[in-house]
Amino acid sequence: MKNQQNKLVIFQDKKIRRVWHKNEWFFSVVDIVEILSESSNSTDYLKKIRKRDVALKTYIGTNCPQVEVLTKTGKKRKTLVGNTENIFRIIQSIPSSKAEPFKRWLAKVGKERIDEIENPELAQERMKKLYEQKGYPKSWIDKRLRGIAIRQNLTDEWKERGIISQTDYATLTAEISKATFGMTPSEYRKFKNISDKSKSNLRDNMNDFELIFTMLGEKVITEISKKEKPNKILEHSKVANRGGNVAGKARKETEKEIGRSIISSKNNLLKNKSIKRKE
Repeated sequence: MKNQQNKLVIFQDKKIRRVWHKNEWFFSVVDIVEILSESSNSTDYLKKIRKRDVALKTYIGTNCPQVEVLTKTGKKRKTLVGNTENIFRIIQSIPSSKAEPFKRWLAKVGKERIDEIENPELAQERMKKLYEQKGYPKSWIDKRLRGIAIRQNLTDEWKERGIISQTDYATLTAEISKATFGMTPSEYRKFKNISDKSKSNLRDNMNDFELIFTMLGEKVITEISKKEKPNKILEHSKVANRGGNVAGKARKETEKEIGRSIISSKNNLLKNKSIKRKE
């Protein structure tokens, strides 16, 4: 049903229209309803289920915008669309045998998440399996998971010191990356040719050395913050720069010793896409 670049685009040889909206893909609601309900008039069918399910009607009205999408004739016309979360909510209200697998999958995912809250080690094991399925080597996976834990420790430290907004997180992360690699995360994504329309995580496209120096910078920053207890964004920014510089200097020394840059323009998108096709 989905792949790395075309999420929910083709299902059982039937196309689902999509549009890039508010920095994510939105999909035609009527196209999905048509496929799952097997109705000859998907627009009318959608009206009926909205009338029957008042909660769904309110949900769609609040969350699903009308956005211009290409019609079959090539013209643009405003169409009801929803992101992946919205689509899964709508699927739950479709009494169809084709929709049933999605409902069972959602129930399974819900149970898994509750289990992971009770036992966080299960979440780590799930992530490990996901990376294995994508074809990453075990040595890389170990570093990636360790990096996630170090990053979580850092964000927990930031929260304790009053950093709560996503904007501040992004600012501090950019400071670290700039000091460590000479590029902000957005610049790094461009360097690795990762499209802004791709939700692929930058760190999932880093090599071993890039992950190691990312971890080093964030671990040093966490320790400095615990020691000095900064409470203003400017102070946090200075700490982020200092920790990033420690990793940046270590990176440069490493590059000097091995005679090459550890920063790579390679990404794992094509490799993982080909693996998925083989499956």
